[in-house]
Amino acid sequence: MSDASRPSQTGLPAMVVTVSDGVAAGTRDDRSGAMLEERLSGLGFRVERAVVPDDPEQIGRLVVTAADRGVRLVVTTGGTGVGPRDRTPEGVGPIVDYVVPGFGEAMRAEGRRHTPMASLSRSFAAVRGQTLILCLPGSPRGASESLDAVDEILVHALETLAGHTAHL
Repeated sequence: MSDASRPSQTGLPAMVVTVSDGVAAGTRDDRSGAMLEERLSGLGFRVERAVVPDDPEQIGRLVVTAADRGVRLVVTTGGTGVGPRDRTPEGVGPIVDYVVPGFGEAMRAEGRRHTPMASLSRSFAAVRGQTLILCLPGSPRGASESLDAVDEILVHALETLAGHTAHL
């Protein structure tokens, strides 16, 4: 496949989902969501935003709705730590077709270059249909470092999910 005929992320629909009781209640600013929207827009995605509290059922419902509407990339921020309200993996896990372990491994490895606390992250990536779901930390720094770790493989992952499996 020539480079000209290869699909790209340009214009692909993406959604940034902030998982936070405080942001949902209006008592905290959504700095991570805003940063991720800017980063993904800069990569050529058409980005929409959503906010849900730290409730596994609401998280799962929103991700299912986005994937079923054809959103190709869903990026959650928040709820991936070990705190009592960190429940994003429990909301996303039951609704996916499969997990892609290398994404979580790469995100934690990059995070550990900056802080040993990254090992406490439960960040991961998974697939539902043709939608790639990235679950990132809630802190702007953690979310940014996690996206740094995987942004170069996003296009290939999305191309492969769309059925473009020919190897160059």
